[in-house]
Amino acid sequence: MDAFTSFEATFMGWLIPVFNLVGNNRYAVALIVMMLTISIAWLISQIVHKFLHRLLRKTRNTVDEELHKHLRQPIFFTILIFGIDIIADILIGNGHIIRLLDSLFTSLLVLIWTLFFIRATRLLLTSISHQEKGVVTTRTLPILQNLTLVIISSIAIYMLFTTWDVDMTAWLASAGVLGIAIGFAAKDTLGNLISGVFIMADAPYKIGDYVVLQDGMRGEIQNIGLRSTRLLTRDDVEVTIPNSIMGNTAVINETGGPHEKYRIRIKVSVAYGSDIDLVRNYLLEEAKRSTFACDFPEPRVRFRNFGGSGLEFELLCWINEPVLKGRAVDDINSAVYKRFQQEGIEIPYSKQDLYIKEMPDMGLRNTDPSSKIQDPSN
Repeated sequence: MDAFTSFEATFMGWLIPVFNLVGNNRYAVALIVMMLTISIAWLISQIVHKFLHRLLRKTRNTVDEELHKHLRQPIFFTILIFGIDIIADILIGNGHIIRLLDSLFTSLLVLIWTLFFIRATRLLLTSISHQEKGVVTTRTLPILQNLTLVIISSIAIYMLFTTWDVDMTAWLASAGVLGIAIGFAAKDTLGNLISGVFIMADAPYKIGDYVVLQDGMRGEIQNIGLRSTRLLTRDDVEVTIPNSIMGNTAVINETGGPHEKYRIRIKVSVAYGSDIDLVRNYLLEEAKRSTFACDFPEPRVRFRNFGGSGLEFELLCWINEPVLKGRAVDDINSAVYKRFQQEGIEIPYSKQDLYIKEMPDMGLRNTDPSSKIQDPSN
């Protein structure tokens, strides 16, 4: 309302020469003000349009062009509403009605610019999300759009209440008390919601990734919601985990990294005395023959340890996806076992040999038939 008053005083000062020409005819003055208002609104919108058009030609950004299109209407209607308010002051002499109209026109301006800022923020967030960098991504876009909608709407509601001289102190106090009560009652739910927002923003995993949790649970991420994350285990059992737990536990993302390839480790033990060069070659040959192992990076073999019952080797090879881990290990293990049997390479296993130093004295009965037991009754 203060903006209306200051603008009216300035504009009316500009129109004093016009008022001197038409005299006291209020309708003639109102008509002149309406014509001037429409002309000024059209002129300013055209100037802004041409200036921004020249400026935006260098950017080659479709978002800027969309914002430019949405900006023309708020500017035009803002100037037009100012003019209509001045005409109402000229035609209506009742101060109470004038104050009511000022509040009404201010409310219209608040709504017009609120719609513009909502559209502008949606366009900007959508454009930034396509870059898949930072906090704004395609996963967090719906949350951020709703959050900006709530913020802009809250500011608009506050301005509307202020325009109509409504005291917001009691409302804000009530909202604060209600918010504290809701926070205590639903702290677990709020914790899951906040953790869900951070998970979507930080993106430690995405839908389709294979992860291993701290307790050893392994599976594929099926859905990431605001409250929980759904994991499909290798037993085709879907597990729902609250986001507060997912946000506070160690998560191994097997699909993460520069590529989705996953390295498997196959431990093999051979008997002492075996030719380690031949063992190494056999392991590499069977890994390269496997349909699951990748050609790049190439498989490799490491001699890890002198074990208690054999020489311990480890075959390292990569597979295209973590989901193939079980089948790849089964295929390579079977091939290695058959090859070692064919080549006569012994795979040791735990054996226990029992040596008896001497037979214990168990006590022998007297089996001599000539010996007789004397009857004590005789």
